[in-house]
Amino acid sequence: MRAIVLAGGDPPARAALDSAWPGWDVPCGLVVAADRGALAAPALGLRLDTVVGDADSLDPRDASRLAAAGVPFERVPVEKDETDTELAVLVALARGATEIVLLGALGGPRIDHAIANIALLGHAALRGLPVAILDGRTRIRLLVASAGKTASLDLDGRAGDTVSLVPLGIDAEGITTHGLAYGLAGATLPAGPARGVSNVRTVPHARVELGSGRLLVIEIADGPAPAEPGTKGGLP
Repeated sequence: MRAIVLAGGDPPARAALDSAWPGWDVPCGLVVAADRGALAAPALGLRLDTVVGDADSLDPRDASRLAAAGVPFERVPVEKDETDTELAVLVALARGATEIVLLGALGGPRIDHAIANIALLGHAALRGLPVAILDGRTRIRLLVASAGKTASLDLDGRAGDTVSLVPLGIDAEGITTHGLAYGLAGATLPAGPARGVSNVRTVPHARVELGSGRLLVIEIADGPAPAEPGTKGGLP
């Protein structure tokens, strides 16, 4: 079941998501919002199933309106270890999500929240599940592999899009790419240097393989728009 989690950052526009990542919301079996992320649902054409948070960023009038509409609100203490977004992700998992799309996780005044949301991709509870952070131009996913067991990720999108490969925390080893302008074959990207930034997808169906480590795969939709939007089903 694909779940959409709405974080409290600046939400992307529906038209931008549809153009950059056709099929991002199909199928969708669950929509969970983190606090003020609930306000993004109407413009995105999403029906809220539940809201999770401490209500510190949600106007009481908006909270009352959601309650009047019958949307459940799972309130949590303001002083807590997890962010509201992390709790919303965990609620989605508890409700049976096997795939998660996270929106509103990058923009806004709090860069610490944006970084923490990207780090959530490495959450132990999400291990092995397809998870993508999307905005109107960007898709971020995490590829994880242990030594002796290669992991791979399909990078379906537009030719001309930017693709950056960034090791997360530790060196990423045994990287092989297909369909990128600057190819890698069994290469190592050490954590720290920015060697893997600003590659380019040359075909609509590219791929990256990883031998060991953790690799952020960041795609930026700045290639030419497809002639028939919506034909690249299955994203993200």
